[in-house]
Amino acid sequence: MDVLTRERAKPDLPFGGVHRLIDFALSGLVHADLVDVWVSLEYQVTSIDDYLSGGRPWSLDRNRGGFRRIVPQTGTGPATESGFAYGNGDLLLRISADIEAFGARTLAVCSADHVFNMDLGPVVEEHVAAGRVATVLTSEVTKKDASDNVVVLAGRDGTVTGVEHKPSRPSSGTVATEIFLYDTEVLLETLRDLRRELSGDAEDGDSGIGDFGEHLLPRLVETGRTAAVPLTGYWRDVGQPGLYLQSHRDLLAGRVDVFDHPGRPVISHWPDRPAARVRASAECRDSLLSPGADVAGLVVGSVLGPGVVVEKGAEVHDSVVMEDCVIRAGSVVRTSVLDERCEVLGKARVGEEPSRRLGHDDDLVLVGRDSTVSGTVAAGARLEPGSTT
Repeated sequence: MDVLTRERAKPDLPFGGVHRLIDFALSGLVHADLVDVWVSLEYQVTSIDDYLSGGRPWSLDRNRGGFRRIVPQTGTGPATESGFAYGNGDLLLRISADIEAFGARTLAVCSADHVFNMDLGPVVEEHVAAGRVATVLTSEVTKKDASDNVVVLAGRDGTVTGVEHKPSRPSSGTVATEIFLYDTEVLLETLRDLRRELSGDAEDGDSGIGDFGEHLLPRLVETGRTAAVPLTGYWRDVGQPGLYLQSHRDLLAGRVDVFDHPGRPVISHWPDRPAARVRASAECRDSLLSPGADVAGLVVGSVLGPGVVVEKGAEVHDSVVMEDCVIRAGSVVRTSVLDERCEVLGKARVGEEPSRRLGHDDDLVLVGRDSTVSGTVAAGARLEPGSTT
């Protein structure tokens, strides 16, 4: 996510104004009654601490078990089990001693850079009852998008027969959503087998396991006891700028159903802000305004975070504007993502109207937090945090 993650972990990115990406994973696990939840971060690990608040917003702050934050360690065993991970499969090896000591029969693993809301409880029950070694939740995308993901091949009964790791020519559009259930004992045995086989050819400290789709999932598929389960409802990986903006466009267009389930809400650490204010001179169309927003200008097809100010005579189109940004009178923001506490001065022009229907990285302006913009910023530009233009 380029300049948007210079100073924060990706799961801390806002979505829909008042939520964070990590909310979807945590909420899904909690609603499935999986109340022992570990959050593993390896980049900007302290940036999300205040938001997580020890798991309190998700009722995970307990005297025994509950919330735990996992950070890279050294001196915990072999070089391949300490330090920073070389992929999400390798990460499981590095925390394998903790997983084994905890003693849970089943392990659920969920990435925190995608948007979804599915009832995982029945999936967990089916996984255990069927005696599977792994269950992978899948979603359908175009073959073009599938080339950026892990493609899952399965029979009519759901048994996974093969995987393709980010193939240039995918066999199908069925992709892994990075929500997995594992039989813990089999997982640990497989990780250690892979370490013995692969670490000799890898760099010092690298197990060679890499991401889950490179070695771990293919090895589990060989057992014949790995199943694919379609994820119901909306799902999108938003780990790239164009996908992040497109998912917000989907939200405004009514294609995102993740907030439509009163029985399993997306739990968030809400900001303590007053209600949004729309002044007499304002015009808002197809947009979302977060608490504390104050709008006197034109806002079209955009999501405004908490405390955002759009002055009279300012315009915001097709954009995501994060917390406490100020868009001054006379300025125009279009097809952009502005990080927290940015100020766009009068007569500034940020971004351009895109020529393509779907979001692409090079159509999108990203402005890092605490930046001040006074001139013209072309489509595709990236402004580092604290920039002045």
